[in-house]
Amino acid sequence: MSGKPLLIQKAAQLVTLKGSSTAPLRGKAMEDLHIIEDGSVWVEDGIIRSVGTDAQVREQVGSRLEEAEVVDAAGRLVTPGLVDPHTHLVFAGSRENEFEMRLQGATYMEIMEAGGGIHATTSATRQADEEQLYQESRRRLDQFLRHGVTTVEAKSGYGLSLEHELKQLKVAQKLNRDHPVNVVSTFMGAHAIPAAYKERPDEFVEQVIREMIPEVARQKLAEFNDVFCERGVFTPDQSRRILEAGKEYGLAPKIHADEIEPYGGAELAAQVGAVSADHLLKASDEGIRAMAEAGVVAVLLPGTAFFLMAEMADGRKMVDAGVPVALSTDCNPGSSPTISLPLIMNLGCLKMGMTPAEVLTATTINAAHAIRRGHEIGSLEAGKKADLVVFDVPNYMGLQYHYGSNHTRTVIKDGKVVYERD
Repeated sequence: MSGKPLLIQKAAQLVTLKGSSTAPLRGKAMEDLHIIEDGSVWVEDGIIRSVGTDAQVREQVGSRLEEAEVVDAAGRLVTPGLVDPHTHLVFAGSRENEFEMRLQGATYMEIMEAGGGIHATTSATRQADEEQLYQESRRRLDQFLRHGVTTVEAKSGYGLSLEHELKQLKVAQKLNRDHPVNVVSTFMGAHAIPAAYKERPDEFVEQVIREMIPEVARQKLAEFNDVFCERGVFTPDQSRRILEAGKEYGLAPKIHADEIEPYGGAELAAQVGAVSADHLLKASDEGIRAMAEAGVVAVLLPGTAFFLMAEMADGRKMVDAGVPVALSTDCNPGSSPTISLPLIMNLGCLKMGMTPAEVLTATTINAAHAIRRGHEIGSLEAGKKADLVVFDVPNYMGLQYHYGSNHTRTVIKDGKVVYERD
């Protein structure tokens, strides 16, 4: 990469989160944002070269200042690019009819058992060709970018057959190539048991293990392997078999855990060495302790609980227990149809007991670690990728104070301005 250097200058607050590239932050360390006032960042070839006060950076760069493209952040907040570590980005169709059903009292599992839920999106996704899936998903990715997100994780799981799981993953791979936002892929063939296998779920588990995982790995279409461990979906034993099979093929384990009832998912995450356990609304105290000891990142999804009108995961308890916590939209067509990570941050503060500093940590460096990217994104330090956001607020607390708003003004990805609000 070559071109003009880039100078982001005179930020009212520059949130660096320095020193956290090797491991996620936990406990009281989640509050330490390492803020520089009147801060600047010098970027060359897509990489951060210098971070400091405006005076420090100007002194280091010297006469080369004249070469640079300048982003003036005076009076504004600058942070690392936001990272969304749990989405179901690639899908077709919509399920707004289920929203009304839930308002009338139907539960998530009741809708799913009646042929709605994941099964409805699976049907629409199977019917869509790659081009339709690509265009629908690209529009969503455009929206993520406009909200300050520079990296997302994207799960398959709406194919539930080898052909259609591969189709989803290929679309995600193409989006990663074509779009400014980086897309990190997770295979989730074990998202639901297809209707045809309802009475013989172990046969589908074997299909995931023996057919899908090897082919996904052979084609290098995913880095992670996820499973929905929940009563009525996949049991802890089935989930363990699927996750261990993925590890044999180089797919790191993730798990949808303890969303609807305590089911041992958090404990299983610790036992298999999962990179993250996600949802965790009903995680047991024992499971939380096990995750803290194992260093499993808790990816909490308050938007899902909000939309399902359920009690949210106890983010405060997990932070205090020493679990590294990340936050995500869980963007999907059924239980969290949103692309607004800033709204998720608001909910983290207002409904989960987390502080503005903790939710910013949870959507930058900890979210990066939840997808094994903490060494290259999530903080503003020399040598890391130049992914930054300029927000139209004077300090990090303003992001949460003005709730329900998109304060994103400028997004810089790999050292290039890729979005600027008019």
